[in-house]
Amino acid sequence: MQVDFYQLTRDPAHNVLPSIANKVLEEGRRLLIVSNDAAQLETISGALWAWKPDSFLAHDVAGQGNEADQPILLSQTTAAENSARLVAMADGEWRDEALTFDRAFYLFPPDCTDQAREAWRGLKDKDGVERRYWKQEGGKWRQGP
Repeated sequence: MQVDFYQLTRDPAHNVLPSIANKVLEEGRRLLIVSNDAAQLETISGALWAWKPDSFLAHDVAGQGNEADQPILLSQTTAAENSARLVAMADGEWRDEALTFDRAFYLFPPDCTDQAREAWRGLKDKDGVERRYWKQEGGKWRQGP
C-alpha cells in the first residue's frame, strides 16, 4: 500500500483535494475523505461542487443515507461506507486505519508537521508500505525528501 504525505505549505486541503479526487475518479476508483472537523468537510464539499465552471465532482457527506452510491464520501470516520479503497485524511491527523486501504493521502498543514514526522517514522518499517512525500514548489507538487 502507498501512503502519500502532502505538506500543505501554500494551499489548504480544500484546494488540493478536488484535483486528487478527480484523478481517483478518472481511474474508476472511489475515495473516502476524512476530517474530524465538520466545518472543514463542508468547505471541501463546496470545493468539490465548484471543481470547474461547468463541472463538479459527485460526492456526499456520510449520514445522508446514500453513502454506498457515492464515488467520493466525506466522513468524520474511516468507515468506507462507499466501498472506497483510497482514503484522504484532510485534517492533518494520521489514522492507522488508513493502512487497511490500498492507498492513503495524508494532507497536513505546517502546524501538524511534528505529527506527520511521527507518522512517517512509524511507517518506515511496516511491511508492504511505500511512503512518498510531496511538497508545493512554485504552484506545482514535487516529490522529494
